[in-house]
Amino acid sequence: MYATDSRGHSPAFLQPQNGNSHRSSGYVPGKVVPLRPPPPPKSQASAKFTSIQQEARATFAFSPEEQQTQRESRKQKRHKNTFICFAITSFSFFVALAVILGISSKYAPDENCPDQNPRLRNWDPGQDSAKQVVIKEGDMFRLTSDVTVNSIIIQDGGLLVFGDDKDGSRNITLRTRYILIQDGGALHIGAEKCRYKSKATIALYGKSDEGESMPTFGKKFIGVEAGGTLELHGARTTSWTLLARTLHSSGLPFGSYTFEKNFSRGLNVRVIDQDTAKILESDRFDTHEYHNESRRLQEFLRSQDPGRIVAIAVGDSAAKSLLQGTIEMIQDRLGSKLIQGLGYRQAWALVGVIDGGSTSCNESVRNYENHSSGGKALAQREFYTVDGQKFSVTAYSEWIEETPQFLHMGEIIDGVDMRAEVGVLTRNVVIQGEMEDSCYAENQCQFFDYDTFGGHVTITKNFTSVHLSYVELRHMGQQQLGRYPLHFHLCGDVDSKGGYRHATFVDGLSIHHSFSRCITVHGTNGLLIKDTIGFDTLGHCFFLEDGVEQRNTLFHNLGLLTKPGTLLPTDRNNSMCISIRDKVFGNYIPVPATDCMAVSTFWIAHPDNNLINNAAAGSQDAGIWYLFHKEPTGESSGLQLLAKPELTPLGIFYNNRVHSNFKAGLFIDKGVKTTNSSASDPREYLCLDNSARFRPHQDADPEKPRVAAVIDRLIAFKNNDHGAWVRGGDIIVQNSAFADNGIGLTFASDGSFPSDEGSSQEVSESLFVGESRNYGFQGGQNKYVGTGGIDQKPRTLPRNRTFPIRGFQIYDGPIHLTRSTFKKYVPTPDRYSSAIGFLMKNSWQITPRNNISLIKFGPQVSLNVFFGKPGPWFEDCELDGDKNSIFHDVDGSVTGYKDTYVGRMDNYLIRHPSCVNVTKWNAVVCSGSYAQVYVQTSTQNLFMTITRDEYPSHPMVLRGINQKAAFPQYQPVVMLEKGYTIHWNGPAPRTTFLYLVNFNKNDWIRVGLCYPSNTSFQVTFGFLQRHNGSLSKIDEYEPVHSLEELQRKQSERKFYFDSGTGLLFLYLKAKSHRDGHSYCSSQGCERVKIQAATDSKDISNCMAKAYPQYYRKPAAVKRMPSMLTGLCKGCGTRQVVFTSDPHKSYLPVQFQSPSKAETQRGDPSVISVNGTDFAFRSAGALLLVVDACSVPFRLTEKKFFPLVDVSRLEEYLKTGIPPRSIVLLSTRGEIKQLNISDSLVPLGLAKPAHLYNKGSTIFVGFSGTLKLSWTKLFTSPAGQGLGVLEQFLPLQLDEYGCPRAGTVRRRDLELLKLASKAH
Repeated sequence: MYATDSRGHSPAFLQPQNGNSHRSSGYVPGKVVPLRPPPPPKSQASAKFTSIQQEARATFAFSPEEQQTQRESRKQKRHKNTFICFAITSFSFFVALAVILGISSKYAPDENCPDQNPRLRNWDPGQDSAKQVVIKEGDMFRLTSDVTVNSIIIQDGGLLVFGDDKDGSRNITLRTRYILIQDGGALHIGAEKCRYKSKATIALYGKSDEGESMPTFGKKFIGVEAGGTLELHGARTTSWTLLARTLHSSGLPFGSYTFEKNFSRGLNVRVIDQDTAKILESDRFDTHEYHNESRRLQEFLRSQDPGRIVAIAVGDSAAKSLLQGTIEMIQDRLGSKLIQGLGYRQAWALVGVIDGGSTSCNESVRNYENHSSGGKALAQREFYTVDGQKFSVTAYSEWIEETPQFLHMGEIIDGVDMRAEVGVLTRNVVIQGEMEDSCYAENQCQFFDYDTFGGHVTITKNFTSVHLSYVELRHMGQQQLGRYPLHFHLCGDVDSKGGYRHATFVDGLSIHHSFSRCITVHGTNGLLIKDTIGFDTLGHCFFLEDGVEQRNTLFHNLGLLTKPGTLLPTDRNNSMCISIRDKVFGNYIPVPATDCMAVSTFWIAHPDNNLINNAAAGSQDAGIWYLFHKEPTGESSGLQLLAKPELTPLGIFYNNRVHSNFKAGLFIDKGVKTTNSSASDPREYLCLDNSARFRPHQDADPEKPRVAAVIDRLIAFKNNDHGAWVRGGDIIVQNSAFADNGIGLTFASDGSFPSDEGSSQEVSESLFVGESRNYGFQGGQNKYVGTGGIDQKPRTLPRNRTFPIRGFQIYDGPIHLTRSTFKKYVPTPDRYSSAIGFLMKNSWQITPRNNISLIKFGPQVSLNVFFGKPGPWFEDCELDGDKNSIFHDVDGSVTGYKDTYVGRMDNYLIRHPSCVNVTKWNAVVCSGSYAQVYVQTSTQNLFMTITRDEYPSHPMVLRGINQKAAFPQYQPVVMLEKGYTIHWNGPAPRTTFLYLVNFNKNDWIRVGLCYPSNTSFQVTFGFLQRHNGSLSKIDEYEPVHSLEELQRKQSERKFYFDSGTGLLFLYLKAKSHRDGHSYCSSQGCERVKIQAATDSKDISNCMAKAYPQYYRKPAAVKRMPSMLTGLCKGCGTRQVVFTSDPHKSYLPVQFQSPSKAETQRGDPSVISVNGTDFAFRSAGALLLVVDACSVPFRLTEKKFFPLVDVSRLEEYLKTGIPPRSIVLLSTRGEIKQLNISDSLVPLGLAKPAHLYNKGSTIFVGFSGTLKLSWTKLFTSPAGQGLGVLEQFLPLQLDEYGCPRAGTVRRRDLELLKLASKAH
């Protein structure tokens, strides 16, 4: 501890917990001893006691007797005085103690505040940009004013603390080229328990081409070395949240309210609904040229309902044929005072309210002038909708255009939480780079026209203490490796595993307008990144760098607008990728799609990290990208990892959301190139590479069981290409939602047989929406707009208007899709849209072990599944994977036929006569058992033709996978217990391998391979051991003399060569059991090797000779089931809403409001609450009252008010609704006067609505003191309905005043705690 000075005890600081042993002067959380006050001045009581003592010593001479008497008297008096003095002294002591404690409690510093350390001295070095400051041992400074210096080094126990005020009135700016903290030095701005209240700014200045460059750190930085302490803690604020209501462009759902420039001569008129701000009518009346147009305008205004907003503006001229009756109508109904004297080409504009009088009218008139000199008439008024949304209506007589803003959704739509993220970027503690006006020097100015040389903060190994919370970092980062806004550089373990009792974290940071990433975690483990925003950044934002970073937790972080950068190939866009070639070999030109173009908001280079409650939106490529390094890269190269990343189990993935990204929301696949460029591989080091496959195993040991990677609660919407692309196995996606993506979810296997042992991928309890009610807004990543399939309304689209939208896409498999729901997949004349689809232009294998069960399709799903057709995007549909597309409909929930297989309609390898064609799907549904034959040959560039004996006129021609490889491969799907022949478009291969893939024990097929008639054979069998490539249990096949003999001995190793037809026949029959999802048996992969010897070079196609000799009549091995009837029980997800706050309960409410014509047809009006329908067919109003505090829901009142009694509704709404109730109201039929406007205001409306002469009225309200964002009123014009409306209403919120039913379980917080314990 520090020594005590004359003022008492100084605060006690704990010994550093890690790193350099030098005693840090930095603040470390712990008890701080209060300052002892000086002794109080003497009180009056003590002064009086002193005078009595002095008086007692002044004595006179008396006789002995008198002296004795006086002695006795004094003795008694002394006893009395002693008692009195003791009492006075005691009283004085307690009074003084009370005063001391009062002073102490009033003036003692807060023991948690570093700026109140009594050893600090105020420091003001002034403004001197040449001064190089060194704060060393004994220097303990409190900064109290603005400072400009060249540099600051804090070392050897030196301490710099920013001063603060209780009222937060200070505003301190420290300008410097750099700050270096090392060897016991410390910098403090606030503390965790004493947050900084004032405004503190550290401005890092300097250009890239001036000043010295420091080792390790470079220029323009805050650097923390071994023994350094950096504690920055701003005022706590909400970092980011989700919108509570939708913010439309121009603030409204119906577009701009300013007239556009393409106006016409006469009076241009718009009519707007004051309650909803919807434009009801828009017309033009040429009152300059035609009297009839003036009469038409008069009738138009006469027919308008009171309360409607009318905006009128002159185009060119309007007065010549404007009749007096029309003028009087404008005066009477709109309150105009200026229309009467309107002259030739005068500019006039008006915004008024029908029957609102002159007080509701705003108008302006100007004399004619040419456009260059002005002459603009402008009228404008502000209004409020019934739900409190402010909007402005403006009319110009000289027109201008408004620039639309983006749509920001604030609702749960079609069961998917699409609320936009709202972040607060400002903080009261700021670190910023000072920037030049434009790009300069060697700062990649060919790609950027602005300065990208910002500041940076770098933390290195063995620091003493680093914690940053609620700090703003702006204009940080440089387009140079290692220069990032916040960089934990090779720090190792920064939690308890590394010796830090107070684990390192960053919390509540705002990092925006960054020039290189957001936070880089480099060779660092156990870091917590929480509540942090990364906005408008270049390159990967939250970046795990070398593939060695583990146990880091990213909790509730938001990344928005991640743009390409130049640093790594994976950061670059197309033009950067092609242009930056200084690190490739020779003249190699990078391929952007495969080498680059992977910039991501969250770049996770090792699976052993935790992502909880994060959001990633607006990335040029991906929101979250998991990739797998084959070996450590960068400065971690050479480290020997205990386990390979691609074998390591996934950390926690829970409740993350990804939207509005171009390539994918979530991407799990690939790695980076880990070797330098060379002649054999000229690509750049760390470019994207396709070699890694995620296959997690227990303890990352491939000999131990697989451990499923669980993606729990992913919400992915409005991603152009993929909501999620997931490769590897085993992987489970559950409790997730996908909406408005090009392709919702794609599963791809972890590799190819035989290197892949076989794994599974499963999606369950999930929701897929093709085209939601979120129509989007063109701009940003939304480049494509077209017509929707549901209602033919304009909407943003993935790719272009012809791109085939798919909910779940099968690539190869095996996959399992179960307990999931699909909504709103409706094709248009331009494009196909299907719930389930297949990878287009697929040359790869596909397995019949793709299983689908318990699926629910909504009424607006036209194509349950689609197999593609030749045309745009699908091309000719003739690749091997296209032809062999197949899945198993386990329970009939897709097709209506239980335990059937669904394949492409022209695939006769899987057919039998009882199969059912589904033409619009381009599909066939068949019963049977299926497997694959993996054919590998020694001859390149051969096409293989395989024909089933029952359908010789329908052969399948396969191009093969990797035709230029040493051993091309073919993988047809075949129906078991059938015969096939195989032919070639060239000379027969000298060596052919046949593998039994997905064969169970005793499964069989017979194959006949075409060879020249003079061929001799050696045929062997063996079990291939996948891991080491060795063969076991090798056995020779022996020839037999006839096909009949071969059939009798099909379980033996026999073959038969029919030299007449050129067919070599043998049976492929599995001898061993197959376990789980493995492609092969438990004994290994059963393989037949055929070695052929012939001198013939003829084409080996024996079709003409083989058939009809070996033709067999088509027959079903397994009987086709009957079609199922009735609803599918237990199908679909049990969840009706997927939100980013899953700990909250939501009540789904749906209204069906038919039009007048539909009502006459007999269609009911319906209010559906949590799936329970309340229908009514009579004219009137249905009112439902639901307890807002009960889950799932409790209906407390249901009342119907027929048309004759609808007037009673007003009184009931005023008096009959109990507190904390949700009010649901729907009308049917035309109610001329619905007098409930005033009674809806206490239930949530911002003002009374105009409810006369409406076709339908729907109201969602709340009885309570709150005005809630979800209260809404919907109305339609007479004769029209509102169609189907859906709302999701939160239940049991604290703000409702609900009695607490118990502690709400927060799974996210439980997982955060679990992740922290794992550290």
